[in-house]
Amino acid sequence: MKHLTKLIITIITGILALVFEFIFHQPTWAFGIIVITGSVMAFSMLVEMVKTLKSGKYGVDILAITAIIATLAVREYWASLMILIMLTGGDSLEDYAAKKANKELRALLDNSPQKAHQSINGTLIDIMVEKVAIGDDLLVKPGEIVPVDGRVTKGVSVVDESSLTGESRPVNKKIGDSLMSGSINGDSSLTMKAEKSAADSQYQTIVKLVKESEAQPARFVRMADRYAVPFTITAYVIAGAAWFISKDPTRFAEVLVVASPCPLILAAPIALVAGMSRSSRNGIVVKTGTTLEKMAEAKSVAFDKTGTITKGVLSVDKIVSTSEISADNLLILAASAEQESSHILARSLVSYASSSVLKKVSELEEVTGSGVKAIIDGKIIRVGKPTFVSQQKIEEVANQTIIYISQDNHYLGYITFTDSIRPEAKETMNQLRNLQVNHLLMLTGDHQQVADDIAKKVGISVVYAECLPQDKIDVLKQLSDDLRPVIMVGDGVNDAPSLAIADIGIAMGAHGATAASETADAVILKDDLEKVSIAVKISKDTMKIAKQSVLIGILICTVLMLIASTGIIPALFGAVLQEVVDTVSILSSLRAKND
Repeated sequence: MKHLTKLIITIITGILALVFEFIFHQPTWAFGIIVITGSVMAFSMLVEMVKTLKSGKYGVDILAITAIIATLAVREYWASLMILIMLTGGDSLEDYAAKKANKELRALLDNSPQKAHQSINGTLIDIMVEKVAIGDDLLVKPGEIVPVDGRVTKGVSVVDESSLTGESRPVNKKIGDSLMSGSINGDSSLTMKAEKSAADSQYQTIVKLVKESEAQPARFVRMADRYAVPFTITAYVIAGAAWFISKDPTRFAEVLVVASPCPLILAAPIALVAGMSRSSRNGIVVKTGTTLEKMAEAKSVAFDKTGTITKGVLSVDKIVSTSEISADNLLILAASAEQESSHILARSLVSYASSSVLKKVSELEEVTGSGVKAIIDGKIIRVGKPTFVSQQKIEEVANQTIIYISQDNHYLGYITFTDSIRPEAKETMNQLRNLQVNHLLMLTGDHQQVADDIAKKVGISVVYAECLPQDKIDVLKQLSDDLRPVIMVGDGVNDAPSLAIADIGIAMGAHGATAASETADAVILKDDLEKVSIAVKISKDTMKIAKQSVLIGILICTVLMLIASTGIIPALFGAVLQEVVDTVSILSSLRAKND
């Protein structure tokens, strides 16, 4: 039976019992219907407890079952009814608390784009968003949701991206600007060209993450289950001793009535769900409760450089041809080959060459960590690292972000880029150290001197430069236990393997590759590195509250059991106090939802 159904049945039973007891003066009937309902509920709880035991967890409901049976055995049936009401009410309150705490995570699903207005030769046709193809011309009317990722081709408007980035201020959009699916158009119509299908668009990627955002049992929750073993033993010892000393079985029931297991089974999960909700409001999607716990204990954070510590908005610095091809044609070849790549250098290169007519690519292959290979006008164009583009001996340009270009294995020249450090990068490192995360690393494929210079400016002392994806994985694997758990922060396809191998992977998802976001344990929706330190702070706050809530509940229950063992607390009043403990634990856990 569902928790709310159980609560309703219990309340109806209580009303009938009151009618029989105080109107018809039939206490036997009142006792009888409470016995029937109590027995059915206890049996139902027993079945659920057995299932819990089979799954490898400890079934703490045994205390509640024993309390119900004990109170019925000594004819304290009103106390038994109160226990049933409090247990079913507590379960219903847990459902409500989880639902309330998870509201922000589910809000994204409520705005899921369903339809799109496709423009064909000036005629608008409504199609399902799943039918949108790359290159389709779409119209987004005022107040409508952007259906897929794309770029504005006509019109000027303000767009609300708050559900995606957490930034409440509307963003001005004009011709050439990108649009994210799931954002809401303002007062003017926009014509856009679809750049991704619905399944690959930003919004659907986030929806996938939201669907995974369930409070899975973290290690701390299992610790709470382990707390239940000594707690249950303690409860039985106190109750047994009270019965033995007083020679009154009622005393045994009175102790067990206040031995509420709810702080053990509710507090930590509700705190984790609340913490995930708080993260979501701050523009951070955390996939599991386990991620929050590991992040709270993190000792190290490793950062990718380009697009993570730096802005990732690179601009072309120099175009140098070492062959007969002109610099302009070299740019067109490189940008044409890179036009479908998600790498930050590719985006910057294509943006720089936007005024030029790019060539058609017949085949394209992206080699992670090396470059891209494309067939253009029947010739093989390679763009990337020198060892990838050509077998010729290429004299590398030191200390710069650079790509090399070849045609049919013949080296043509290179293009250099400049980048700037994120303004929030240094403060982020300071905040992490204040949170006792002192081991900060940079893992980058860039040159050593460039990496050292940037690391010094932001306050990172450990630098691993010229890393391929496998090198980053090796560095993370070799970290000693005293430097773990380790967080890896990155944004590109080449970061996906290291995000997966780290204890916690955080993807800068505002512009990052889908592969990085799907591999990561958490995704930052806004292009803001400071969200990393905010995520760590939220996780530490959440786990602190979870532990406090569990221990507070256990302490109150233990004190009440000792008092009840003296006979001061009647069984009926003890049942009321039990729910007070449950409510205190739940409300304490919900503090994790607050900023």
